[in-house]
Amino acid sequence: MLDSQRTATKALKNAVSYYGYSLNDEANLLLVGRNRRDSNEIMRSIFGLEFPIDSIRKYARQLFYEYVKDDGIPIKTGLLKLLDFLDEKNISTAVATSTNRDDCIANLDKCNLTNRFKIIVCGDEVALGKPEPDLFLKVSELLQVAPKFCVVLEDSYAGIRAAQSAGMIPIMVPDLIEPTDEIKSLAHIVLPSLNEAKLEIENLICD
Repeated sequence: MLDSQRTATKALKNAVSYYGYSLNDEANLLLVGRNRRDSNEIMRSIFGLEFPIDSIRKYARQLFYEYVKDDGIPIKTGLLKLLDFLDEKNISTAVATSTNRDDCIANLDKCNLTNRFKIIVCGDEVALGKPEPDLFLKVSELLQVAPKFCVVLEDSYAGIRAAQSAGMIPIMVPDLIEPTDEIKSLAHIVLPSLNEAKLEIENLICD
């Protein structure tokens, strides 16, 4: 929904560099869509147990909010039209994000989007993060909608794997990473933007 990944990546890379390490693009892509706990483990596996992850996280968060204070957080093309359409059709909407709740709400508030969603479930509120299905299954439970009737919009490999594992309908709208053959096989469809996602959801409703 939000074009925040590039800014978050910039903040994390600069924080890692500040502490004398280097996070390359290949390593960074391993973190996309993962919750903080899992991301921390991935970085420790890359840099070692002495990697000052807590200090780096704190500094990266500071940098992120300095960047968005100046530049804002862009909303992805087609999001507002999609949300308006879903409201018109009385279709419940939810956020299932690997981001922790404090940061998630801060980001949504900054874009005036928090009240557009009936349910928000965050990475620090479930036992296992994506690619495990816990986040999506929790949303399904709270919405009281069976997983097979839930459409998931995702831009990460971990998210597509989690949605497929939950028995939902995964639609990938790529951002930083293009889908592999494996991800294409797991996704219901891969689309270039949320504009096309709106049309696909309309088709699913009609079916």
